[in-house]
Amino acid sequence: MTEEVQTKTAVVTGASTGIGEATVRALTAEGWKVFAVARRAERLEALGAESGAVPFAADITNDDDVAALLSAVTEAGGADTLINIAGGARGADTLANAQTEDWDWMYQVNVLGTLKLTRAFLPMLRANGEGTVLNLTSTAGFTAYEGGGGYNAAKFAQHAMTGALRLEEAENNIRVIEVAPGLVRTEEFALNRLGDATAAAKVYAGVEKPLTPEDVADVVKYAVSLPHHINLDEIIVRPVAQAATHKLIRKG
Repeated sequence: MTEEVQTKTAVVTGASTGIGEATVRALTAEGWKVFAVARRAERLEALGAESGAVPFAADITNDDDVAALLSAVTEAGGADTLINIAGGARGADTLANAQTEDWDWMYQVNVLGTLKLTRAFLPMLRANGEGTVLNLTSTAGFTAYEGGGGYNAAKFAQHAMTGALRLEEAENNIRVIEVAPGLVRTEEFALNRLGDATAAAKVYAGVEKPLTPEDVADVVKYAVSLPHHINLDEIIVRPVAQAATHKLIRKG
């Protein structure tokens, strides 16, 4: 008899754009069943039609939305992999000029959103026996920089909670992976952070080959597709032009 191959199932947040969208495409192309989660329903519907992913519009900071997502995934047979990609930066002020609302938004989305999704899905992942949680953080969670205090604080917190989760859930055979990208040129990240297309373009000016969302999605796909006993605890991925957070080669 031919052994039946069980389809892997992932919940991917931040799926309407950038790295999240690219991750949905990368996994569905490999035969995964994927629940694509984000706030913008129209973009999710288009992604679902193209990729075969299951679109689910939800705000990960909203408790009712998280509960509805968990219920939908449970009714559809559950998932073995949770990929927390939703997040972002807002503002580039110094601490002296910090906007409280920017810091609050970054903490809500990067930290509390990740917490709420993970907490909700942990019972399902434990019951599966070979669950995986992958958190997309940032090199901003390892090295502070001027004008990055709010984003640094949020990503340092997300990095710390990922490490704590790994320690807490190892006895439940849950694999906890952290992928921390450096400079990635996405459709919206710098624009959302700075609020101006000209300022956003300057972030990448002169950098010959910044990472693309597809580059990071390939790393995510590789990490969650390895045999379950292999855990890539922390993966830092940067373009060659970015030797460190403070050293970025620009030409021209």
